[in-house]
Amino acid sequence: MAGQTVAEKIISAHAGKRVYANEVAIVRVDGAMATDATAPLAIQAFRQMGGKRLWDAQRVALVLDHATPAPNERVANLHRLMRDFAQETGCHFYDVGAGICHQLMVENAHVKPGDLFLGADSHTPTYGAVNALSCGVGSTDLAAAMLTGKTWLKVPQTLKVVLNGTLPAGISAKDVILRVIKETTISGATYMAVEFTGEAVVPMSLASRMVLANMVAEMGAKCANVDATGLTLPYDWEPVFADADATYARVITLDVSDLRPMVAVPHAPDNVVPIEQVRGITVHQAFIGSCTNARLEDLHEAARILRGRQVARGVRLMIAPASHAVFMQAVKDGTVETLTQAGAFFVTSGCGVCVGTHQGVPSDGDVVISSTNRNFKGRMGNPNAQIYLSSPAVVAASALCGVITDPQDVL
Repeated sequence: MAGQTVAEKIISAHAGKRVYANEVAIVRVDGAMATDATAPLAIQAFRQMGGKRLWDAQRVALVLDHATPAPNERVANLHRLMRDFAQETGCHFYDVGAGICHQLMVENAHVKPGDLFLGADSHTPTYGAVNALSCGVGSTDLAAAMLTGKTWLKVPQTLKVVLNGTLPAGISAKDVILRVIKETTISGATYMAVEFTGEAVVPMSLASRMVLANMVAEMGAKCANVDATGLTLPYDWEPVFADADATYARVITLDVSDLRPMVAVPHAPDNVVPIEQVRGITVHQAFIGSCTNARLEDLHEAARILRGRQVARGVRLMIAPASHAVFMQAVKDGTVETLTQAGAFFVTSGCGVCVGTHQGVPSDGDVVISSTNRNFKGRMGNPNAQIYLSSPAVVAASALCGVITDPQDVL
């Protein structure tokens, strides 16, 4: 029998038969999640399908994170709808301030290695960091899974990304994934699984692995998987590895040993250049947050750069931690104090700033340096702003200097 990729193995395990790329499979799912941007439609569809009880309440989670606290009456009523549904069905419910959905699913072990998980959010592939197969789906597909515990999918072809070498000091997983997206473009992995492997992956933390898996969405991918070698998790688990003779649609090999800080310039995540090409551009707003880069190691990196210093006059440095738990850890170890003393301010843990639904919307002509995942025109809420994407280190260094800055220039 021919070898299988990680995606083919996990889908086969959930289909009850061996399947390969381009085959259609009906699979059982291990979990389902929706946010305030998608759950109201999913609840409506669930009821239209005749749903009264969830297939398994302990495997369904609803999260308020996209517009929190509610910015207006309409959104407040959608939040109430979700609260009432969660109360009625007994599913997991995360209220305002608990955190960003993808952080919460991993942090609270709703998704584990080998799982097949659905989320009504485009960045659901993030859970590939824990060796799971996770896909973003529409609200109606999610409603069907909430009702039946099953879904159907076409088995994706797989793009393999081999990361060789050792990351230089100060270079992070965000620089790596921006470099990969530059290579693939935003449509180069459409409906594919992306496997990350290679010696540069092995020492990466779970937080860093989440960055890689998260941004396959910006390549058009269906799902991701980060090689489980070197991964540590706080529970017992069995890794899923690809077979040596698995078939790949494409293989990209990159040596990261000489990688420079990378920046995606307006208005596309694949419009990526080395920092030298944008160094010195005036910055008005800086943001550390989102499901890509708002975890404790990201806040630590910003604090390392800003400790004992002050954000440049005229720059707003805004931080939205990935979750309440991350924020509390940062309070306890002094990171919040360091960043606040430097002039940063914290907002509710959530997605509002990144999406542009709530808080921190830039004004016309503003240049924003952001640790988020998308910079399409209108992202963050204003089509007349310029959004640059980078690592948290570049965001912090740029906030410090008032212009886009290489962190090595200030360390």
